[in-house]
Amino acid sequence: MNTSAPSLVARLLVVVLLGSGPLHAEPTALESVEKAAGDWVKVRAETTRLQVEWSTQRQLLESMVNGLEERAKTLELRQEYLQAKTAKDRDELAKLAAADSAAAAGLQVTEARLKALDASLLQLRPSLPPRLSAALDLPFKSLGAPELTVAERMQLTLTVLNRCTQFNRGISFEPELLNPGNEANPQLLEVIYWGLSHGYALDRGKDRAWMGSPGPAGWQWAPLPAGAKHVDELFAVAQGRSEPVFVAMPAQLRNQPANAAKN
Repeated sequence: MNTSAPSLVARLLVVVLLGSGPLHAEPTALESVEKAAGDWVKVRAETTRLQVEWSTQRQLLESMVNGLEERAKTLELRQEYLQAKTAKDRDELAKLAAADSAAAAGLQVTEARLKALDASLLQLRPSLPPRLSAALDLPFKSLGAPELTVAERMQLTLTVLNRCTQFNRGISFEPELLNPGNEANPQLLEVIYWGLSHGYALDRGKDRAWMGSPGPAGWQWAPLPAGAKHVDELFAVAQGRSEPVFVAMPAQLRNQPANAAKN
């Protein structure tokens, strides 16, 4: 009995010693399992949350896409409607643009012709009666300005032409400061113009008379020997100092060149 008791105790100690290892390892494995399970639960929860959030956002995005598609269709329909509605207006605008281009081209042609006409008028000015040339001094000076618009150039040109036409249709009688004899100083003479073709000047104090007409170098005065009496009679009729009578006066007619007559 005594011999078996120690052996029994020895066996129990061996069992205790052998079993002490696994008893200390089991809590560590359990903690690992619990930690892994907790991490899996967290991952699963986060995955579920992301799935739910993506599902919600997906529905929102799909709704937005559908709304944008509907809006695009509405805009396309509106564009088609506006294009159909404004087709007539666009056609009229195209016609107006074409008319505007044609008008601009015509305006350029008109401006070129006006400049050519103004150049001719400026060359013609020295041949005008001195009284008329002096009255048109400002329009003639303005015509030489290069910055004139077409409207301004047209107005000045018409002013010169209308004034010349009016002067040519009448008889102008007024005293005028002239120097027909190329003397030292101009003199105040009685002058009468028959339109643009010719005129007569009278110096009563010196009993002299001149006839004026356009010449190659411009308006020129030619003396009328023994013509002062006839010019005085002419002035008397023009001023109403005598009864209307026929007064014989010298005049000068210029034949037009053959080419000009044909034109």
